[in-house]
Amino acid sequence: MEIKNFTITKRDGTKDQFSLDKIMNAIVKAFDSVNVPADLGTISKILSHLDIKDDIKVEDIQNQVEEALMREGHYKVAKSFMLYRQAHTEDRETLAKLQFLSDYMESANAATASKFDANANVEHKNIATLIGELPKSNFIRLNRRLLTERIKKMYGKELADEYIDKLTHHFIYKNDETSLANYCASITMYPWLISGTTAIGGNSTAPTNLKSFAGGFINMVFMVSSMLAGACATPEFLMYMNYFIGKEYGKDYWQHPEQQADLSLKKRTIDKVITDYFEQIVYSLNQPTGARNYQAVFWNVAYYDKYYFQSIFGEFYFPDGSQPDWDGLSWLQKRFMKWFNQERTKTLLTFPVETMALLVDENGECKDKEWGDFTAEMYSEGHSFFTYMSDNADSLSSCCRLRNEITDNGFSYTLGAGGVSTGSKSVLTINLNRCVQYAVNHKIDYLEYLAGVIDLCHKVQLAYNENLKELQEHGMLPLFDAGYINIGRQYLTIGINGLVEAAEFMGLKITPNEDYKHFVQGILGLIEKYNKQYRSKDVMFNCEMIPAENVGVKHAKWDREDGYLVPRDCYNSYFYVVEDESLSVIDKFKLHGAPYIEHLTGGSALHMNLDEHLSKQQYLHLLKVAAQEGCNYFTFNIPNTVCNDCGHIDKRYLHECPHCHSKNVDYMTRIIGYLKRVSNFSQARQEEAARRYYAHAGAHK
Repeated sequence: MEIKNFTITKRDGTKDQFSLDKIMNAIVKAFDSVNVPADLGTISKILSHLDIKDDIKVEDIQNQVEEALMREGHYKVAKSFMLYRQAHTEDRETLAKLQFLSDYMESANAATASKFDANANVEHKNIATLIGELPKSNFIRLNRRLLTERIKKMYGKELADEYIDKLTHHFIYKNDETSLANYCASITMYPWLISGTTAIGGNSTAPTNLKSFAGGFINMVFMVSSMLAGACATPEFLMYMNYFIGKEYGKDYWQHPEQQADLSLKKRTIDKVITDYFEQIVYSLNQPTGARNYQAVFWNVAYYDKYYFQSIFGEFYFPDGSQPDWDGLSWLQKRFMKWFNQERTKTLLTFPVETMALLVDENGECKDKEWGDFTAEMYSEGHSFFTYMSDNADSLSSCCRLRNEITDNGFSYTLGAGGVSTGSKSVLTINLNRCVQYAVNHKIDYLEYLAGVIDLCHKVQLAYNENLKELQEHGMLPLFDAGYINIGRQYLTIGINGLVEAAEFMGLKITPNEDYKHFVQGILGLIEKYNKQYRSKDVMFNCEMIPAENVGVKHAKWDREDGYLVPRDCYNSYFYVVEDESLSVIDKFKLHGAPYIEHLTGGSALHMNLDEHLSKQQYLHLLKVAAQEGCNYFTFNIPNTVCNDCGHIDKRYLHECPHCHSKNVDYMTRIIGYLKRVSNFSQARQEEAARRYYAHAGAHK
């Protein structure tokens, strides 16, 4: 081994001068530990096998020492050296966990305390959340090993090494490495309607009445969510509930909801019975659960206008041979939205995340005028939900971000409606800001460089898919086997983050302009090209601008530490800069319009931040603007005021409680996709929330 003035990288990432004496001392100690003598000649032979390069990692040097000892036949010494390393590794990990435990207890909230995946959905910091945090580093190592071993089998060691290199140098980010479960899913509830939860390991039978539907639904969602890393969408929820209400009170129940429904002293009306079940379901599913590290399940529901409903459920049949009743469902959807909106003035309810699906005509008008009007009405009353608009019912957004092409809209008596069973198996995110800057700084065409990264991501996702299939073959994925999810309809998602920041580095203005549009289309079009190239009859890919609640902060931090241009402390999850006061409401609809999102097949939600609610007519106008611009997925985000003293909740964005006049107020707003108190955000996300610009009413004119 040639001795040079090398620099090494220590375990904590810091640099130090290479020391040959330290290696020699470690080798001598290994020989001494097994009472085997070692002269200078023996040690020199071992050292001759080492290949030390500048910036080499300490672990790599130690790996080479192990191999050198075995090459020279010193197996007993090599074993001792390995055991010594393992003992010290375990000791370091224990000390690190003790430090983490101390830091966690001292932190402001659970999201700030989380080292790996900060999540504002974890409202309270306690022993349950701490227990959930401690094994996360082990899960990350396990997931990386599982994935790299599969990559080696499919593509060779070189690609596996490239994946780890890109991952550890933050060019890409593997979402949800702290879980073995696949990501998110929009499920069909039909298997549960037929056989209850028995097929997924439960013991409840199929629902037979409204009461068993409500209780069974709660249990089913908890069970399904425990086997997912992300959101669980139940787009059939209200349709099934309407079916059981009809069986109990007649299909025309909605025409006389004030009618008395029971003989108890309470003398409840049909409407009161229904809203009581709403309360049971919603409050239960907003409770933290042990299976998800003391956080509530990410539960999503969908509403439909008549045309969407007919397209997706027109051929649907319940087990008794009857078909869904649109009139009853239409009433029930409206009743649930009205109830949920009012309930949010009583307590802080995050879930379900709601999406309204509307079909529009070529002029941007809602085809179902009644539901277009109702959508605007609910926005004007302060309700917070997403709207998905399309000129045909070939796609549906049913998770907080996921927009999927419906490839099978038929019906099966075993699996139900095909159009609702979809989702994302895995998300692998590209840090566009780092990739673009690295390419430009090294005089490489950034699209050419990105092509290599994108190709790598597709191969890695295919390797993940093979691991998932192996889990299914061994009976580890009952949701797939039971038909709640179809593995063939689940996407492998290429996520993006740092798009706006990359454009800013390139000197582009983040406004609706041709240069920025060309930049966006070039990158997203390239990803879509590879998505199509790697698609097969068994595997589908899509591209999503990920919510990046946690990774948007991480990317900014990592990139700044490595000397890249970082314009803000949290990368955007939109096509516009959230703190930019110069953009109008119309500009933002344009920036999330068809020219920008056409290649973004996995979805991107525009969060239109406003400082006060608009009128119904103003919202109707903006619905038309969205449709005409081709902005198909959006929400209006007006912070709700929460008084920390008296507990009063107001739908308006206020600086003083209107009830007790306290100025000790908090706000409930969308961190990204879902509503939470700002005080539950991580510290970095609280700072990002404070920088957001909330446009004034009338700014859309």
